Amino acid sequence: MAAFARSAPCWVDAQLPDLEAGKRFYGELFGWTFRAGEGPYADACSGGKLVAALAAKQDGRMPTAWGIHFATDDIVATVARIREAGGQVITEPVRSGRAGALAQAADPGGAVFGLWQAGDREGFQKQNEPGSFCWTEVHTREKDRVDAFYEQVFGFQATDLSPGTEQDTDADDSAAAGSAPAYRMWSPAGTEPGPDTAVCGRSVITDAFPAEMPSHFLSYFAVEDCNSAAGNAVRLGGRISAPPFDIPYGRVAVLQDDQGAVFAVLQPPVSEKGAE
Repeated sequence: MAAFARSAPCWVDAQLPDLEAGKRFYGELFGWTFRAGEGPYADACSGGKLVAALAAKQDGRMPTAWGIHFATDDIVATVARIREAGGQVITEPVRSGRAGALAQAADPGGAVFGLWQAGDREGFQKQNEPGSFCWTEVHTREKDRVDAFYEQVFGFQATDLSPGTEQDTDADDSAAAGSAPAYRMWSPAGTEPGPDTAVCGRSVITDAFPAEMPSHFLSYFAVEDCNSAAGNAVRLGGRISAPPFDIPYGRVAVLQDDQGAVFAVLQPPVSEKGAE
């Protein structure tokens, strides 16, 4: 049985100007250790299990950012569906040694994501635990086009949450929640759609945000204490983009590392971690 459902997020990596600085930042923030990976990558481990990778940017024009990869069992067919659905293929499928095959694409709104067809490497060996990936969502201004795109390409089934209850990291406050677009969660094909099966989401960039804010994916890492993680990020030279706030799924903060890559941290509710 495959380790990841088809189209589920299966890997994250960050492209950084200074790899060694990135290792110091995330090593202290999340307790990650590192080992040499494929090519320019350094694999990040939590408790000895693969959770992510960092890489030194090979081209200074590349964004300093975290990237998300979705699992596929036929990367060529998925790339074809991306084109048919109005997306852009940035990097054609290429082998990464025996580890697998990858490609990079952008949705109709411009948000960039990766594809991964597993070989020897399936993806995360740990997730939804402190120090590991737990969620991702695309932020877009092209809601209708983007919804149709992901549902056609990946077969996602949608669940819309009412405004004011969504996992909405773009909201500075809840004053305008009643007029905010609904947050959409996506579940893999073949599952009963809903929060229990959802693997990623879609949020809308409203006019309240700068026009230059591009469409993007925001990936989340689970932490034991959101407030402490936000404070530690600042201590390590990072910044807080959205201070800790509560959502139905826990406590969230949006952070930047010391080189400008944006990510989020999520402290699950006590009931999900298990009360003593």
